[in-house]
Amino acid sequence: MKTDFCVGRRANPADNHSSLRPANRRTFCGFAAKLMGGLVLFSMLQGIPSADAKVTLVFGVYTSEKPSAMVKQMRPSLKALSKAATEVLGEEVEIKLDVVKTYLEGRAGLLSGRFDFMRLGPASYVLAKNEKPGLRLLAIENKKGSKTTNGIICVKADSHITNLDQLRGRLFAFGNKRSTLGRYVAQQALVDAGIVARGLARYEYLGRHDKVGRAVAAGTFDAGALSESTFKKLIKKGVQIRAIAKFPAPTKPWVAREGMSPRIAQALTQALLSLDDPKALKALRANGFMAITDREFDGVRKAIRDNQRFFEGIG
Repeated sequence: MKTDFCVGRRANPADNHSSLRPANRRTFCGFAAKLMGGLVLFSMLQGIPSADAKVTLVFGVYTSEKPSAMVKQMRPSLKALSKAATEVLGEEVEIKLDVVKTYLEGRAGLLSGRFDFMRLGPASYVLAKNEKPGLRLLAIENKKGSKTTNGIICVKADSHITNLDQLRGRLFAFGNKRSTLGRYVAQQALVDAGIVARGLARYEYLGRHDKVGRAVAAGTFDAGALSESTFKKLIKKGVQIRAIAKFPAPTKPWVAREGMSPRIAQALTQALLSLDDPKALKALRANGFMAITDREFDGVRKAIRDNQRFFEGIG
């Protein structure tokens, strides 16, 4: 049956094919017009965020220090970042913190998409980038106007050891097996000084920077590698250690997962670069954020690539 939807020719009242009276046709046509108008408006509104729209992101971090210390350190920064990103996007941005215990679990979370973005150590970033080239650098932490920080090799405060050469035949503590300052760059510094694994009496990976400092202070190890920021924090707490060597590495980059919306990623970068909340930056132990490129991690890549020299005994 052919039905007249008020388009095309006007229906002939004498036409036996028309089953609608004039009044009914007017009512039906009015309803159809309203329906079509509503559908068009609905379609247009699909691209416009509602007043209640909210962007929810998960931020991941692994424990280079005690989990409670990591939460205390990150919460002010994420609160300030959420506010800044909301202003940039024009939509509410909620950031949820997810703390994991190990470097490996953290990297896996970013690679799998469990985390939308993450604060990584340089070595963890390089290793993750090898697996997922689509990872995107957002920004890097600014330490007193620099993109670099230092690792420390420390000894007990009353130790007679004053230089790296005196570490032969000694007990040495590293941080995590995947740590930049607690392993890769520290082992590179030892190799450059002619110290390799077989030249030490024994070495262990303790997992966290603060554990290294405390173990050295307790005399469990003769020396150990940790970040300068943790070293200074321990000194303030009265932990009896002192530095005998210092080595540089990039600060921590903030990295977005593969496949994040470019619009969201750009907003996070803009928000990070403009972040100036004193409380947030103090908790983060940073002075702000700076732009960063992948090639600025080539030194860390070399330390990872050459790491076998420490174990093969090639000085």
